[in-house]
Amino acid sequence: MGTCDKINAFIRDNLSLILTLLGVALGLGVGFAIRPAHPSESVLMWLGLPGQLYLRLLKMMIVPLVVCSVISGTSSLDPKTNGKISMVSFVFIFSNNAIGAILGVLAFIAFKPGNSNQKLVAKSSLLSRSIETQDIFADLLRNLVPDNLFEASIQQTVTTYVPITTLNATSNETITSFKRSLGFNRGPNLLGLIFACTLLGIAAASLRDKGKSVIDFFESATQIVIAVLRWFLWTTPLGVLSLILVAVANIKDVGVIFGDLGMHVLAVTVALLLQQLLIMPLLYLALTKRNPYTLLAAISRALLTSFAATSTAVVLPEMLHACEVKLGADRRIARFVIPFSIALSANGSAVFIACSCLFISNFTGTYPSADIIATVGVLSALAALAIPSVPSASIVTILMILTTLLIPVEPIALLLAVEFFLDRLRTASNTMGHTMGAMVTHTFCKNTIRPLGSSPHDSNEIKLEISRDPSSSGYGSKADVREERNSNGVQTCT
Repeated sequence: MGTCDKINAFIRDNLSLILTLLGVALGLGVGFAIRPAHPSESVLMWLGLPGQLYLRLLKMMIVPLVVCSVISGTSSLDPKTNGKISMVSFVFIFSNNAIGAILGVLAFIAFKPGNSNQKLVAKSSLLSRSIETQDIFADLLRNLVPDNLFEASIQQTVTTYVPITTLNATSNETITSFKRSLGFNRGPNLLGLIFACTLLGIAAASLRDKGKSVIDFFESATQIVIAVLRWFLWTTPLGVLSLILVAVANIKDVGVIFGDLGMHVLAVTVALLLQQLLIMPLLYLALTKRNPYTLLAAISRALLTSFAATSTAVVLPEMLHACEVKLGADRRIARFVIPFSIALSANGSAVFIACSCLFISNFTGTYPSADIIATVGVLSALAALAIPSVPSASIVTILMILTTLLIPVEPIALLLAVEFFLDRLRTASNTMGHTMGAMVTHTFCKNTIRPLGSSPHDSNEIKLEISRDPSSSGYGSKADVREERNSNGVQTCT
C-alpha cells in the first residue's frame, strides 16, 4: 500500500475525529475573533443553538441507554458476580476520587493561589442558604432508592430550605429561620435508575427461561439506542464548534482571567494534566498491565466531546464503544460499570473542588491551617461521589464545603469567570476515570463471569458490530448484522 493509500485509509478511519478537532479549532478561532465586537444576546443565542440541539439529541437517549444497558448487562451475570463487580468498581471510583482530592491539595500547597492582596468581589446571592453536608449524603441515599421510577427518569430528590419568618414579641425583632424540606431538581436520577435496573436484571436472570424474553427485549433495545446515538454523533463537529464558540465569545474580561485567577487556573490545570497524563496512566498500568496510552487513543473522541459538552453523560455511547470494541472489555461489565461511574465518579472534579476551596480561603486573607487542608481533602473526596454529570455542578459542592468550614463564599463568583475552561478540563479527567474504571473492573472480574454464549440467556445475543468498507468513512458508519448458528444449532445474531 502506497503512502497516499495509507493517508486515505487513515482519513477514512478517523474522519469523525478529524472533523471534531477541526470544530474545536474553528470554535476557538471564531470565538476570539468575534469577542471584541461584543455580540448581542440574540446573536449568541443563534450561534449557540446548534450546540444546544446537539446536547439535546444526546441527552434524549441517555435514560433509554442506561436502563436498557444496565438491565441487559446485569441479567447476564449471576448475583455473586454482580456483587464482585460492584465492589471492585466502587473501590476504584472512591480511590480515584481520593487521589484527585490529594492532587488538588498538593497543587494548592505548591502554587499557593490567592496569596496576593486582592479585593473581595461583591457579595453574591447564589444561595439563600447552602445545603448542609449531612443533607448532601442523605440525598445521595434517597436518590439511590427512588420511590417512583418514572419520576427518577426526569428528576432527583434534593433537600431545600424554606425560610420561616417570626416576630419576637419581646424585642419586636423579626427572626428568620429555615425549615428543611424535600424538593426536586430537574435531570435524571441515574443512581436510582442504575440501582433499580440492576435489581430487574438480576431478577430476570434468576427466572431463567421465564425471564428470557425480557432479556432479549432489552438486548435488542440497547443496540437500537446505540445505533440511533451513533447517527446523532455525526453532528459532533458542528455541535462542538457552536459550544466552544459561544463559551469563548462570552468571556467578559480576559485580564481578570489571566491576572487575578491566573495562578489558580495554572494550579488546577497542572494538577489535572498530571492526573490525566501521569497518575491515572500509572495506576491503570499497575492494575491492568496494559498500555495506558492505548486507552487514551481509544477514548480520544469521547475526551474531545466531553471537553466541549462539559458532561460525561452525553458521551456514554462513545465510552461504551471504546471499551467494548476498541479495548475488548466484556460488554456486560462495561454496560454496568460505566453508567455506575457516571453516577459516582468525579476524580477530575475532586481536584478542582479541593484546590478551589483552599484558594478561596487564602483569597479571603486566611491561609488554611493543616486541619482545614485535611478536612477539605476528605470532604472533596466524599462529596465527589454525589456530583451529577452536568455542567458546573462542582460549584454547588464548593459552596457546601465552604459553608461547612465557615469560610466566606463571596469570592466564589471569581470561579465562574474561568468555569468555561476548568469545567471542560476536569470533565475530560472524569471521562478517563469512567473508562479506566470499566477496564480495571474487567481485568479483575473477567475470569469470574461466564463466557458470552455459555448461558441460554446469551444464545440469541444481538451485537452491533461497526465495520468499514471502501464506501464508508469513519467508524460507526455501517452496522453489519450477520446470523450464525452455535454448536448447539441455536441461531445467533452478531
